[in-house]
Amino acid sequence: MNKQPELVKLIDTTLCTACRGCQVACKQWNELPGLKTKQLGTYQNPPDLQWNTWTLIRFQEYEDKAGNFQWIFRKDGCMHCTDAACVKVCPSGSLYYTPLKTVGIHRDKCIGCKECVSACPFHIPKYDAKTDKVYKCDLCYSRIKESHAPACVKSCPTGALTIGDKDAMIKKAYARVKELGSDANVYGDKFVDGTHVIYVLQFKPEVYEELPVNPKVPLSVIVWKDLLKPLSLLAAGGVLGGAFLHYMIHGPKYPDLPKDENTEGGK
Repeated sequence: MNKQPELVKLIDTTLCTACRGCQVACKQWNELPGLKTKQLGTYQNPPDLQWNTWTLIRFQEYEDKAGNFQWIFRKDGCMHCTDAACVKVCPSGSLYYTPLKTVGIHRDKCIGCKECVSACPFHIPKYDAKTDKVYKCDLCYSRIKESHAPACVKSCPTGALTIGDKDAMIKKAYARVKELGSDANVYGDKFVDGTHVIYVLQFKPEVYEELPVNPKVPLSVIVWKDLLKPLSLLAAGGVLGGAFLHYMIHGPKYPDLPKDENTEGGK
């Protein structure tokens, strides 16, 4: 049986024209409803990722040190972390790793606990109170497992979005950064054991709004899931093991019978 490839989606922000074709394609493929929004003085719409918006083009005005003004466009969505905090904290198994190493979601298993919402270092999962479910991008798993590109990648007219083998995509990203020079850099390949969505950024990460400079799995998640929970399971196993050993040595424990009033010592 052939081993499944580990896929990475590469987002070259320098090639993005903010056409929002990816944003529309995501909604169409996943049959996500459009909701009424408010004008907040920007072309960006909606204002943020939502339960019904898994892909969002962020518009940002940027002025460099020399006073040069330009628009910055960035496609935002799930980063599909290798060490995913959302998977760690999910108590129902709704969030899981697919064979392609991306983070999938079984929405029918979601219990609406919102643990993933608070745990994600990229602030991606969004909760819908009406359905009591959490929603996020699954990198079009239904498409890529059939060897089709995700809807967002398929719709991109400029080549800003590509997907392929992890090593090939990372190599491509660094080659592009070398070509751009200056402050350009690769973002995502070194966080949380690497992500399966990586960026070529024209500027340093701190320039981009809503993009964590150094995203990390929250310490509370690490302490509970990686340390305390295994110890609690080990302790529980010890208790069960001790009970079994006692049974094997001493036999079953019967309840004490009440003393007969006619027997010696009875009153």
